[in-house]
Amino acid sequence: MSTVIICIVIAIICAYAIFSYAKKLKGGCCGGGGGDIRIKPDDTNTSHYPYMAIVHIDGMTCSHCKMRVENAFNNIDGCYAKVNLKKNLAEVLSKHPIDNESLRKTVERAGYTFVKAEIEK
Repeated sequence: MSTVIICIVIAIICAYAIFSYAKKLKGGCCGGGGGDIRIKPDDTNTSHYPYMAIVHIDGMTCSHCKMRVENAFNNIDGCYAKVNLKKNLAEVLSKHPIDNESLRKTVERAGYTFVKAEIEK
């Protein structure tokens, strides 16, 4: 009886591994694929943005994740973001004052975990 249970558990693990690998092959590590378009703000001159926040984000693993977070912030009027995957953070520049709650909501809407934000002027 124990052999049957072990075989069932191994079969379930194998099925999950095959499903996960197929998802990765189809759409990248986070399932996003490559069909997204990068959103760039009209103004990329950093001196035009008096407000800055360093946002620490958990869950980003690839260039697609980086683009999703940058797009989420760049889609906001008066914001310009650059993501550093190695440090798991986004540098968000803004023409308007930035608050912690809007940073958190933007990160979570993009599908990632907001850790903390360091808001500078």
